[in-house]
Amino acid sequence: MNCAIIQPSYIPWRGYFHQIWKSDIFIFYDDVQYDKHGWRNRNRIKTAQGVRWLTIPVRKKGNVTQGIPINEIQIDPTSSWAQAHWKTLQQSYSKSPYFERYAPILEEFYSARPEMLSDYVIDLTLALARELGIQHTRFLRSSELAIPGSRTARLVEILTHVGASHYISGPSARSYMEEDLLAAANLTLEYMVYEYPEYEQLYPPYEWSVSVLDLLFMKGPDAGRYIWGDIAQQHVRLQRADLTQDRM
Repeated sequence: MNCAIIQPSYIPWRGYFHQIWKSDIFIFYDDVQYDKHGWRNRNRIKTAQGVRWLTIPVRKKGNVTQGIPINEIQIDPTSSWAQAHWKTLQQSYSKSPYFERYAPILEEFYSARPEMLSDYVIDLTLALARELGIQHTRFLRSSELAIPGSRTARLVEILTHVGASHYISGPSARSYMEEDLLAAANLTLEYMVYEYPEYEQLYPPYEWSVSVLDLLFMKGPDAGRYIWGDIAQQHVRLQRADLTQDRM
């Protein structure tokens, strides 16, 4: 039983969806502290003028968001961010091969007036996962489980509670993951390796660190082949073959 536990993010990149695809259970880690300069309320897209951030403005309590759980962060109701984001997406991607395929879904989200950040970005992520063809993964929120604790000890408790046997983590967690705690609970651990092929983008040069929307607009139903499918697997084999050759 494979499981990943990740903070909810706004229109995530393809590596995020790769973890979803690899998981039998995917848990949105929504009751941990909101990180002001993270990916919870923002992401990047390609435009004719270069890479651009799209940021959802949030309402601050006492002019701060520090210490507030993600699932308690409110979207600023006075901002017209949704219309601005949708207009920017239209201007940047209307000429892409599959923009019209996904426009109705996105327009519905950008026409809404959401109150809570986590609800909005989670629902949008679920919609994008469906468009990528992910149907086998069960989704939960950590706030629904009400399991106390912190750091690796809490992850172990959550994994045990949902019946997971294998934990899929992002590579940056290597620096703080207490791997012995997982081993003691008979949990195996896997760190993601992000090795993805390039694809045609509207505005060269190629940029890999952008929202999955870029890939969907350009490759449509074939987008999954560039994340976990045959094109991605071939790319990994070639990359590793080149590395082996370099070492000889």
